[in-house]
Amino acid sequence: MSVSEGEEGGLFRAAPSDNSQDLLDNPTKTVATGSTPEDQASPVVDEASPSSASSFEMLDMESAHAPYQEVQPHWFFCRRADDNTSWLPFSREDSDKLENAFTNISDEGEEDKVVAVEGQRYDVHVKERKRYAVYWEQAPSEVRRCTWFYKGDKDTRFMPYPEDFSKDLEEAYRKSVTSDEWKKKLDFPTGETVILHNPKLIMQYQPIGLQDDWVSSPSEHTRPRTVKRGVDNISVEIPDGEPEKVDHVVFMVHGIGPACDLRFRSIIQCVNDFRSVSLSLLASHYKRAQQEGQVGRVEFLPVNWHSALHGDATGVDEDIQRITLPSISRLRHFTNDTLLDLFFYNSPTYCQTIVDTVASEFNRLHVLFKQRHPEFSGTVSVVGHSLGSLILFDLLTNQRDESQARQGISGEPCHLNCNTLEQTLNRLGLQQYLDVLQNENLDLESLALCRDSDLKDLGIPLGPRKKILNYVRRKWLPEDCRMGAVCQAQGPQLQPEVTSTQDGNESSGLPPQQFHLHRPQSVTSAVDYEYFDVGIGQVSIDYPQLEFHPQTFFAFGSPIGMFLTVRGLKRIDPNYTFPTCKSFYNIYHPYDPVAYRIEPMIVSEVDLEPMLIPHHKGRKRMHLELKDSLTRMSMDLKNNVLGSLRTAWQSFARLPVAALPPGEGGETTTEKTLEETQASAAVTASTKREDKGANFWTKILAWSSAIHRHYFRGGFDEAESSESVEEREHREIKMGMLNGGRRIDYVLQEKPIESFNEYLFAIQSHLCYWESEDTALLLLKEIYDNLGVAIEQPQQ
Repeated sequence: MSVSEGEEGGLFRAAPSDNSQDLLDNPTKTVATGSTPEDQASPVVDEASPSSASSFEMLDMESAHAPYQEVQPHWFFCRRADDNTSWLPFSREDSDKLENAFTNISDEGEEDKVVAVEGQRYDVHVKERKRYAVYWEQAPSEVRRCTWFYKGDKDTRFMPYPEDFSKDLEEAYRKSVTSDEWKKKLDFPTGETVILHNPKLIMQYQPIGLQDDWVSSPSEHTRPRTVKRGVDNISVEIPDGEPEKVDHVVFMVHGIGPACDLRFRSIIQCVNDFRSVSLSLLASHYKRAQQEGQVGRVEFLPVNWHSALHGDATGVDEDIQRITLPSISRLRHFTNDTLLDLFFYNSPTYCQTIVDTVASEFNRLHVLFKQRHPEFSGTVSVVGHSLGSLILFDLLTNQRDESQARQGISGEPCHLNCNTLEQTLNRLGLQQYLDVLQNENLDLESLALCRDSDLKDLGIPLGPRKKILNYVRRKWLPEDCRMGAVCQAQGPQLQPEVTSTQDGNESSGLPPQQFHLHRPQSVTSAVDYEYFDVGIGQVSIDYPQLEFHPQTFFAFGSPIGMFLTVRGLKRIDPNYTFPTCKSFYNIYHPYDPVAYRIEPMIVSEVDLEPMLIPHHKGRKRMHLELKDSLTRMSMDLKNNVLGSLRTAWQSFARLPVAALPPGEGGETTTEKTLEETQASAAVTASTKREDKGANFWTKILAWSSAIHRHYFRGGFDEAESSESVEEREHREIKMGMLNGGRRIDYVLQEKPIESFNEYLFAIQSHLCYWESEDTALLLLKEIYDNLGVAIEQPQQ
């Protein structure tokens, strides 16, 4: 900015005080710069007239002189999405921490201070003014210490000025307040002009183009910007700070493709929304427990495997791009980047990459979280959406429980050590290859390290070498016995599996022959996973072990049931459970085209409806309640009409018999007794039907009160009672141990607009879970029920 003559060393250009007084005495007089007062005062934020603006200025200047008070800064961070740039405020707690760190930095030579913000998910480097993500890869974002803000005519929110610009404005404001001199004009090198009319009216004018000479008339500028001082004078929603105490951690795995919803947002953004929904639900449904310190918060962290699969390490994108046709390029790009993930997971090479990435991210995030929260003593749950749920299902199925882990650590001899190579070959019926293996000095341990190609070089045919390799690897389970064996022996080819059937017989071979899906017998012996000549089967890979035992596995919009079926699995044994995870919930939207049920594969003899997830406001949605009521009414009406017709027909059929005199027609005493019994039964049935009809009309007359009771009074208690009745009805049904004997399938309530056309909202239904309050509340209820904290009834 240029410096005026009257203020040497000043930071702004100020009009002389006598000109300001002349302007107040004579509004039509032109100031020294050549502009009229109408030109200076006309572009106000509320489009007030020049005369009203001048009157407002004079009234304000005649008021009592207010002393200068230093502005209170607030810290903001920048968020860039596509071409949009927005500045969002930190919570007051985080802003205060950043301000304290800023004031403690005395000189430029001092080391930069790092402040953990937003639940310790981000670190802010105060001197660098950068915000870095802790748990995931994300470009650093800019951070500002904000004191002055502006908003254009078409802007929806106030934007903060750069810190140097704000310092100049604050200095000009301080001098104007202390000297009680206003209508000062600030000229900035970038071409902007700021006029301080009074403490409550400050405007910024931007030139049409960058000009070397200062344009004196605001009429030559574009529409002005409103300038505000301090965050308290702008309309901005400052978020509440998160509780420091973390009760539970949830890792969330995405499905196919890089985008997780219809807005094409990443898994990071979707998990951030889910976390925000959970915080608001904790404040409304666990308010008393939060006030008493029993409830802190639940931390949700994203797990991204798509970037590792499609990164430079695998080179799969380049390979696919070379064979992709040039036509309909956008559709083909979407297919390659999204839909092909399903086929990649069924490839032994890329399935290993996906599973390794998910498991390593789980372990990395768990260790990192424990480092940043050393006081954390809670448990961990996992969530999988779409294909991510199938990845978690396969990963959790192949975990080893504590007894197996202790067996590997204790150094007990593994199963194969009890047998010699000769005994093993005799058991497999392959004793003719004993000499070939002994000539190469191979024992069982070295045989487990062999590849398929190694045995092929020895002249062993395909069938026998497959039997040998799979038998050795299946029995070589403890960690100390198979240290690195599977990783070295696993080739890129798909290995057929050999396992024991329920009757103890062994089977092997390639499709179309029937053989069993490879599972360690000590892990999933309760489940009969089978291959048939239909289905794709599960690839043979080495599943890594997790460093923690998940408490609960939540599946969102999951195709697990479909994949198990096409793999040839007909039924899940009711006694089966995950080795390290004791709870499993299959949550889906009724219109989700990707979701499938699990319970019919466990209990096939009973047709059970899925459990309806309660609305987060404590009742069933109105259109569903009305639909159920109309269904019940139509059924009652149908039953009464049929009953009336049946009664009329029976009465008509008995008329000729009843008209005969007693003793005529050759009837015997037995026939009379039978006729009397039938008549008595008919009268009793007619009376019951009349009572039922009366009950029906009583229900019809009570319809209005029922509508009022269910819909206008909330119906929370009645929803709970109906839910408890439904639970009591299914209490005697054994649902298996996959969820500890409890129900597994839980269905969301569709919205009223979704019920008009289920096909129109099918895709949206598969992506709705990230913003679903009902889904988040079900997770919180399961988590805090295990902690002994009951959910509270929300205030209607």
